[in-house]
Amino acid sequence: MSSLVQDRENGRAQVAGSADAESIAAHVRTLLSGAYPEGRLAERRSAPRFPYPRLVVLTPVRGESLAPLGPPLVAVGRTLSETGLGLFHPAPLPFRRVIASLEANDGGWLGFELDLTWCRFTRHGWYESGGRFLQVVPSPLAVDA
Repeated sequence: MSSLVQDRENGRAQVAGSADAESIAAHVRTLLSGAYPEGRLAERRSAPRFPYPRLVVLTPVRGESLAPLGPPLVAVGRTLSETGLGLFHPAPLPFRRVIASLEANDGGWLGFELDLTWCRFTRHGWYESGGRFLQVVPSPLAVDA
């Protein structure tokens, strides 16, 4: 069993025993290799994706009229690109077109019409979906000044 040792030079606590540190590092590398595998298939997407771990409000809408079809729901962002968005959510989404409202840095809301093109059940009990942006639209959450 290892113990924490105070480093006298910089005051930081360190784990005693290089075997423990190597074991921890090996386990972290195993986790990262699953999340970021080398030798992945060639990327088919035209735009790079970026992690987007923020809440996203989805408002279901009817086709081109963008008339709301029901109350909004909250999903968790997974990835964001210039062409689309990936999401996690706890239940299947019963609609294909939504206005995705993303909170801007200034506290306002940006709205995008999103065509959800795929959905799959994860082995952890959640669902993962993704789709492509069709156009920029006013967010239903934006407050008129």
